[in-house]
Amino acid sequence: MVTALSPAFEAPRNAPRRAAWLADLPVLAVAVFWGGSYLAAKGITTTQTVIGVLVLRFGLVLPVLAVTGWRRLRALTPAQLRGAGLLGLVLGGIFLLETYGVVHTSATNAGLIISLTMIFTPLAEAAVRRTRPAAGFLGAAAVSVAGVVLLTQGAGFTAPSSGDLLILGAALARTAHVMFMARIKAVQDADSLSLTTVQLGSAVLVFAVLAVLPGTGDSPWAAAADFGPAEWAGLAFLSVFCTLFAFFVQMWAVRRTSPSRVSLLLGTEPLWAAAAGIAIGGEHLGAAGFAGAALVLAGTAWGRRAANSA
Repeated sequence: MVTALSPAFEAPRNAPRRAAWLADLPVLAVAVFWGGSYLAAKGITTTQTVIGVLVLRFGLVLPVLAVTGWRRLRALTPAQLRGAGLLGLVLGGIFLLETYGVVHTSATNAGLIISLTMIFTPLAEAAVRRTRPAAGFLGAAAVSVAGVVLLTQGAGFTAPSSGDLLILGAALARTAHVMFMARIKAVQDADSLSLTTVQLGSAVLVFAVLAVLPGTGDSPWAAAADFGPAEWAGLAFLSVFCTLFAFFVQMWAVRRTSPSRVSLLLGTEPLWAAAAGIAIGGEHLGAAGFAGAALVLAGTAWGRRAANSA
């Protein structure tokens, strides 16, 4: 229960701390929702319905974003539209790899492997700048990779599953997306809502084109026709909480807290993915899997700190 404090009851000292926590809680909720998104996507998607589900998920969100930011969307220059459209193609590839990947692996593996983006991105940045990463960061990368090796060997030391490899590809694609955003000059001054809307529009266009091609699985309408209440609830969770809510919370939070604080909270996503997969999805890691999960979480946390201090 929250009660109002009188002005004399240490309000000046506690107010900044309380304001920071009020900004932190929605961001933490986004990390929790994103962590649960892998299990939700796995629950409503099959190999035959991946593209149809992606059309439904983002097709439901796109009109809301477009109407909300219509004035700023119209103000984008042709160069900004082209840059955002290119980023949207990469974004579409990320979602295809992630969704096909989670169909063929566990939600726990998916959430933890995708966290390697936090390691890949500084390594890619160092390669582009032709600089040597700090020794601490290289150590963190080694720990994370060792963790993924253990994580994907729950049934003994065998080749990683196709789903694990697809998620690893998605992590690399996320890295490419971040790198492109930092280097396409036209989009660097663009309004974030407009930029996201164009990117999602470009990705949905890719999904829609793929959906009408033969051999790509069920159409969005066929996928929706087979949905029951649980599947519609899962789709609503992905569309409303993991996309709309997440985007607007990030826009809101960066104006009320520091980017590093937002990044730290969102960095807990793999922890929540593992928690959802084990507690709700009934997934089992085994001793090697738990050790691998711990190494991935420790390595990515260490790498994030090393990158920030460099």
